[in-house]
Amino acid sequence: MAKRGGFPGGGMPGNMSNLMKQAQRMQRQMEEGQKELEVKEFTASAGGGAVEVTVNGKKEILGVKLSQEVVDPDDIEMLQDLIMAAANEALRKAEEANAEMMGRMTGGLGGGFPF
Repeated sequence: MAKRGGFPGGGMPGNMSNLMKQAQRMQRQMEEGQKELEVKEFTASAGGGAVEVTVNGKKEILGVKLSQEVVDPDDIEMLQDLIMAAANEALRKAEEANAEMMGRMTGGLGGGFPF
């Protein structure tokens, strides 16, 4: 007598079907997580708060705030360095959040596969 699904004598097709369902569910969760992350904002500052940069999860700069004291026409290089430092830190935060989300989504993969 054939087992459910019409595959005689073997559990492999059922396991493969379950594995595919699990992969599809994980893909949907990852897509949802990615959408949430894309709209999330990450802010970092440099120079004791003199420069603040905000980015989103798509790694787009949304805003730059400068305190008046940091805008010195005789020291443009310092302002450039502070903006770069704040932007890089905000982008690092966005990347860290992405890596954390991916880790949560894929954390259970190791022991779930039959091979």
